[in-house]
Amino acid sequence: MRLSDFDFDLPEELIALRPVRPRPASRLLVADGDALSDHHFADLPGLLHPGDRLVLNDTRVLPARLNGHRRRISDHGETFAHVEVTLLSVNGQGDWLVLARPVRRVQVGEQIIFSDDLSAEIRDKSPDGLILRFSLRGADFDAALSRLGVMPLPPYIAARRAADDRDRDDYQTVFAKKTGAVAAPTAGLHFDGRLLESLSAMGVTLSRLTLHVGTGTFLPVKTEDVTSHRMHAEWGKISGRTARNIAETKAAGGRVIPVGTTALRLLEAAARDTGAVTPWVGKTDIFIRPGFRFHVADALITNFHLPKSTLLILVSALMGRDRIRAIYAHAIARHYRFFSYGDSSLLIPPRV
Repeated sequence: MRLSDFDFDLPEELIALRPVRPRPASRLLVADGDALSDHHFADLPGLLHPGDRLVLNDTRVLPARLNGHRRRISDHGETFAHVEVTLLSVNGQGDWLVLARPVRRVQVGEQIIFSDDLSAEIRDKSPDGLILRFSLRGADFDAALSRLGVMPLPPYIAARRAADDRDRDDYQTVFAKKTGAVAAPTAGLHFDGRLLESLSAMGVTLSRLTLHVGTGTFLPVKTEDVTSHRMHAEWGKISGRTARNIAETKAAGGRVIPVGTTALRLLEAAARDTGAVTPWVGKTDIFIRPGFRFHVADALITNFHLPKSTLLILVSALMGRDRIRAIYAHAIARHYRFFSYGDSSLLIPPRV
């Protein structure tokens, strides 16, 4: 299985730099086996069945990107240099693993100044990033981050425009609740409150889980042999209630439809050993590629993904590589908008 099998050419103008408003006005490509049809996301209630269950990822994105100045004191005096920091994860001592740019010249023991009241000491350097100890903790740190941080937009957007106040709303789902992600579960960005109410009214049930999406979701696959790629680990939680409700839906003949690849990955990780979703707390590095046996997902709501990405490999596992090629060719020919702020798809694999 070669990485080149998951490549395609995308016109640059189809990369969405902003989402459409209102959220459900985005377009929706439905792939039901080999049949393709064009819709809008607002049409979703008419495309699902009573008894279906949508599984939503309720992670909340941190305004995780901070701009500061590295402070160095030497025999020649005090000097400063700009540093951009992206928060990744916090450990039990309250220290943060971060990505920093530029990182080559930073040294352990130096200070990074972000504002008059927020600074951080560089405690360690590792291949995964820097370890920072911030001057504020708890609610004080959260307030400073809310004030100073910006949304960590994907690289293909950040390279073309800076994040702004609109992104604080746009890059957050309406059901976001549990803070910890540094990237949005973007399939969920198409829902608003009215659409969720319409789905519930026509008999579609909703469950929630949490998977804190990390920056590894944007890391490229660097091995031509896809099977050699190793996924980044992400923390997730599935409650006992969600696990029971999914089992009840399956038993009643309803479909379980994850909203986004993050929800799908966690569900399939939890079901990998027994074939049924069980309560889960911990990290998963599951890599879903063609040949994977799906135990939970009967369909998937997801955006259109980057060439040669683990997410494109995942949807190819669900639908088949040739079918995904046809779906993406259709989307490009009809000018669907791609990636995090783009349009969406409802992928229903063939019945077997």
